[in-house]
Amino acid sequence: MHARQSSLSPRSPEPPLSPLSPLSPLSPLSPQSPQSPQSPQSPQSVPPVAVSRRPPPSDPDPGLVERRGPAVPGRLAVLVGLTALAGAAATLWRTRPLNGAQLLPWQWAALAACAVVTVVAFGGLTRGRTGSAWVLSLFGRYRGTVRRTGLAWVSPFVLRRRIDVRLRHWRSEPISVVDSEGSALRVVVLVVWTVRDTARALYAVDDHLGYLREQVEAAAARVLSQLPADAFRGDTPTLRNAEAVGDALTRMLAAECRPVGIAVFSAQPTRIEYAPEVAAAMQRRQIAALDAKHRDTVLTGVIDAVDDTVTRLTTRGLVELDDFERQALVKDLTVAFYTRRGGPAPQDQE
Repeated sequence: MHARQSSLSPRSPEPPLSPLSPLSPLSPLSPQSPQSPQSPQSPQSVPPVAVSRRPPPSDPDPGLVERRGPAVPGRLAVLVGLTALAGAAATLWRTRPLNGAQLLPWQWAALAACAVVTVVAFGGLTRGRTGSAWVLSLFGRYRGTVRRTGLAWVSPFVLRRRIDVRLRHWRSEPISVVDSEGSALRVVVLVVWTVRDTARALYAVDDHLGYLREQVEAAAARVLSQLPADAFRGDTPTLRNAEAVGDALTRMLAAECRPVGIAVFSAQPTRIEYAPEVAAAMQRRQIAALDAKHRDTVLTGVIDAVDDTVTRLTTRGLVELDDFERQALVKDLTVAFYTRRGGPAPQDQE
């Protein structure tokens, strides 16, 4: 008996589907899914844009990381150079070679040492600028990065390359992409980025600026292909939600550029529009969808008003109507209300 009752017991209701259920095979760019219990999503929150699951690119060289390069304050180098010059001048003054005195071997060695120290001390002086850094290399091997500002001394025997480490922004040209329905789009993306690891930006990739541009195009194509540009039926998520699209672009672009030392702070679409070859057709489709939505809204309001009017008349006993009279009253009220609200009067069909 108990087994029979348990078998006839009602099943627990299944949880409602997520608004992004058509994209369930795809996972969002965030570490946790929006349906996970650790991060519940409120009804007012923006649904994330899903992207295909793909492992992030691995580091090209795990040992290639930015480290502090050998550099000393410029004041110390100037002091050493002036001391070497003073030592050379003192040696010459004591020996007085202009009066015919011969220099001893140790005196020649002292003068040579002072000359070498002077050349190295003054030859390594450089000026560090705010927002830039020197990347040092010796015989093709990375030796460090100098981020000092002002006068500094760097060994003159190393190769120095200046790199900009300021916060920069770049606006892309119109990128050709397609949405989930196959409609051709043109999108312009504004990227805010900076060089976080100078060693990887210069040595892990041939051109980090070109790499960033290519990754912007690839990320835009992947993200914008997950949703339609416009929802002509229903309230499904679309690409018009710039916040969700921008968050997805930022996360994907940051993951792709991290191995080459580039930190992406923001990647936002500034303009998403249809391609010229489909713009006219899509505009007509949008106008038709808006007109249908307006008609549906007006008709819903008219039906509610007619139902409320007839209900009040009958419940208060103001009129007594049979089925035929009730249908005629509903028809007349519908025509009157619908015409008054701007809709075309429907033709009488007997």
